[in-house]
Parts: sequence; C-alpha cells; structure tokens
Amino acid sequence: MVKFKIEPMEHPNKIINYWKKEKLTVVLIIIFGISCNGGTVLGPIYQGKLIDSIAYGYSLYSTLKLAVIYVLVIASIQILRYFKRFYIRRFANSTSATMRFMIYNSIMHKDAAELDKEDVGNLMTRMVSDVDLCVEGMRKFTTEIFDTGVLMISYIISLFVYDAKITALSIIFIPVAMIIAEKLKGRIYRYSTAFRKKSSEVAGVTYDIVENSMLYRVNGVESQNREKYKEDLEGLQNKAIKANILENSMQPIYNVIAMLGVIIVIYLGGQNVNKGVWTVGIFSTYITMFTAMAYKASKVAKLFNSVQKSQVSFKRIEPYLLEYKSKDTDTNINLKDTNLLVRNLSFSYGENKDSIIENVSFEANSGEIVGITGPIASGKSTLGLSLLGIYPYLGSIKIDGKELMDYTEYERSQMISYLGHNPQLLSDTIYNNITLGCGQDISDVIKDVCFDTDLDKMSHGENTLVGNNGVKLSGGQQSRIALARALINKNKIIILDDPFSAVDMKTEEKIIENLRNNYKRSLIIIISHRLAIFEKIDKVILLKEDKTAEYGTHKELLKNSDIYATIFNLQHMGEEE
Repeated sequence: MVKFKIEPMEHPNKIINYWKKEKLTVVLIIIFGISCNGGTVLGPIYQGKLIDSIAYGYSLYSTLKLAVIYVLVIASIQILRYFKRFYIRRFANSTSATMRFMIYNSIMHKDAAELDKEDVGNLMTRMVSDVDLCVEGMRKFTTEIFDTGVLMISYIISLFVYDAKITALSIIFIPVAMIIAEKLKGRIYRYSTAFRKKSSEVAGVTYDIVENSMLYRVNGVESQNREKYKEDLEGLQNKAIKANILENSMQPIYNVIAMLGVIIVIYLGGQNVNKGVWTVGIFSTYITMFTAMAYKASKVAKLFNSVQKSQVSFKRIEPYLLEYKSKDTDTNINLKDTNLLVRNLSFSYGENKDSIIENVSFEANSGEIVGITGPIASGKSTLGLSLLGIYPYLGSIKIDGKELMDYTEYERSQMISYLGHNPQLLSDTIYNNITLGCGQDISDVIKDVCFDTDLDKMSHGENTLVGNNGVKLSGGQQSRIALARALINKNKIIILDDPFSAVDMKTEEKIIENLRNNYKRSLIIIISHRLAIFEKIDKVILLKEDKTAEYGTHKELLKNSDIYATIFNLQHMGEEE
C-alpha cells in the first residue's frame, strides 16, 4: 500500500500550486510520460519493419530478431505507461485529499455567523462531488499532456520525416475539430454551472428528507414530498443531460473530422508504394501513426470540454480553499478560581439590529450554580450562547479580568463547555459520544448524570452504539449522555441549556446535588424554564419580555418579582396536580 502525507499548502486557491506541491511526483510523471509517449512511435516503426521482413523474404533470423525487438519495445512502453499512470493517479489522490483537508480547515475556522448561513446540501456537494470533478479534470489534463500532447508531437515529427507533403495535407482537418470544441466550451460551462447548482439543491433536499423522514411520515406529507423530490430529480436529470450531451455526443464527430485526412493518406501513400518510394511496411507504419494521431487529436477536443467542467467545480470550491490556519494550543488560563463579570451585555444575531437581550449585567464565581430563566422568547438561550464568545456582542464579558474575545478560540474551548437544546449525538458508541475520542475515563461522570444504572442494563456497556442521532436511546438517556459530555472536562465555566427537560424531577434533583458536590471549582450556569430546581442553586437571572433583567436568589426574586413568583406558583400548582 502506497501512503502519502496530507500537508497544508500556501495559496490553495491557485490551481497551479497543486502541481507545485507535488514536485517529486510531477517530475516522475514528466520522466515516464515523455519516455512512454515519446517512445510510442517505435511501436509502429518496428511493426512496419517486421511486415517488410515478412513481405520481402528476410532471413528467419532477421525476422525473429525484429519480432523480439518489437515485443520488447511494446513491453517497455507498457511498463513506462504503468509508472506514468501510477504517479498521475498518486498526484490525483494527493490533490483530492489536500483539497478536502483545506476545505475542512476552512470550515473549522469559519465563525458561527458564517456557518449559520451555509446550506448543508450545498456544502456536502462542494466537498465531495465538486472536489472529485475538479481533480478528475486535473488528472485528465495531466494525462493528456503526455498521452495526447507528447504523443501527437512525436507522431507528427515522425510523419513529416516520412513524407512532409502527405502529412501537411492530411492534418488540416485536425484543427477544425479543435475549433469546434473551443466554440462549444462556453455553452458547456453554462450547462455545467446550472447542473452543479441544481445538484447542490437536490443534495440539500436529500439531507432534509433523511434528517426529517419520520416527521414527514407521521404528519402525512410523505407523498407530497415524494412528488416534489421526483420533480427535483427530473430537473437534475435534465440539467445533467444538457451538461454532458455536448461533451460526450460530440466525441464521435470530433473523431470523424480528425480522421478525414486518412483518405489523403491512403490515396497518396498508395501512390508512394506503387512508385517504390515506400515499402508496404512503411505505408503500414505511416497509416498506423496517422490514425493514432488523429484519434488523439479528437481527444484534445474532448479534453477542452472536460477541463471546462472542471473549472466550474473549481470555482465552486475556490471560496473554501483558504490559507491553512493551525490551532493555537497555547493557553494562558487561570486554572484556579473563576470570576465571570458581565456588564451591559447586548446581543443580536447577524445583521439583525434588534437586540434580543439588552444591558444584562451580573457577576458569578466558581463553586456557584447560576440559573437563567424567563418567559418564552425572552433570550435565555441567547444569553447562554453569547457567553461562549462565538458570536460578536456589545458590552463586556470578562473571565478572570480578561475580556472573553481576547482569549483565543482554543482557550475558550478549554475554559467553557456548553450543552444546547439538541443533544447532537454521533452515530457512535456511548463512550465516544462523551469523550469525543479523547480517551478519558467516564465512570465518574456517568454517575454524576445518573446514567450508571442505565449503562449496567446495556449488554455492551459504554461501547453500546447509540444509532443515528441517538435513535436507540430514550430522550432522557440522550440528554444525560450529552450532559456527561459537557461535564467530563470539568471546565471553569459549564453552560447547560435546559439539560433536564427529558428527565424526571427526582433524577433532576440528584444531578443538581452531584453538580454541587463534584464540580466545586466550576461555575455552572443552568438555563431552564422549570423553576423548582432554582431553590437549590445560588443565584437566578430573570430575563423579561421587555429585554430587562432581574438578578437575585430564588427567595429574593419570589419576594421582589411578580413575574418570577407567578411563573413559580403556576408551575408548582401544575406539579401538585
């Protein structure tokens, strides 16, 4: 097995740099390409000599000698062709891996606002299909430089050596095929662009169907979606036909046009044989070379079209081919006590000028559990997200006296862990879902989230597969595995958005107790609409519909906030019923 190392590169948005990156491989391609395709002309030459040896009664020794030479020439050419193709394929594989790596790195460094704008289907199509098409075009181009370019030059030079007049007359049709291909490339570019765009749309629809198939079936709209999907597929098929028909259907026409010169070769070459200027073997050599050269010329026309399609795909992935950015893993973090100081925090998504939260201020320290609550759409989850530092914000968020945005992304990831509404479980084992491949012991955190009893009942224990999005687990099991993932590193700040919505009150109380006892060096922020647990935590932030906030203990808010007291009493009455 041949292995290669994937490494970042400079200016990945310039296609020429992919050949520069693989310098050694490209040098070997050039050596074997020129040797193979330049030496290919020897095949017809020795074939003609062998024919003459038979036709004109050469000695058996001479004929056998020519036969052996002919076989050795063909064998040598094929060996050289093997190495040429091997290194071209190696170049293509390496380029494909490099492009995907650079796109991956680009996506990993996009900020949250940019990622929110991405269409999943479009992104998947670009990373997979467009990279494949682009690299395939690069591979064909590299191959045809030798299989067509070098070969045609070798053949034309040899043909002119045999007879300049016949060669000059017979090759006049070849440029015609190339000109036609050149004229069609603009239309092929437009058709290919439309096809790639539609392909992205269909990929997005497909992703949506896979993700929400059960939702559509339960609500009885599966048949409607099927018809719509059928229409999308038909549209994709029609655009695919347009994108491919000119390239593929024109190939025989290019071939016929390029081969028209064979009539001249047969007529004038036959005269040379009759006049004794050429032997039968030379005539055989010439016509073999010409037909091979004309066929290769028709391939040049098709190559123009293939490269045009490749350019479409490269244009689509070019915005993602950015300079490599390495993760800065150096940290300057206070590993002891934690102080979170929020002053006049305001937040809005993207270009939306209307703030979701305004002028929120509070302070909290390690060892405390802080609750965030409020009416629907009051900005509870938004406040939790703003504390991650992945979106721009107004005001100040300081951790240990340093502004949140002044920490590097890596430092923030080592200080803050977050659990959102969606458990975001991988289609993997329970262990890998909690550790994300970091190889930690999960026994303690499993107990902290009250999942140890559940795990004991599973035959494969922590190696149990959770299925796609945790489909093999109950909602409560999913939420507790996600909670364990947020807790396992015992980060300085742990933000939990509605972590107990799928667990019962008894389990909720036990987990709160575990958080209190086992995470004393962490500042825990719990976002929840269930106020019963707030009796057991230190401080509460109440976000109100008018974007203002109240801050205090559970008892203080019950006494001083009519909204908080009303919500708590209504929930308490509902629990008693």
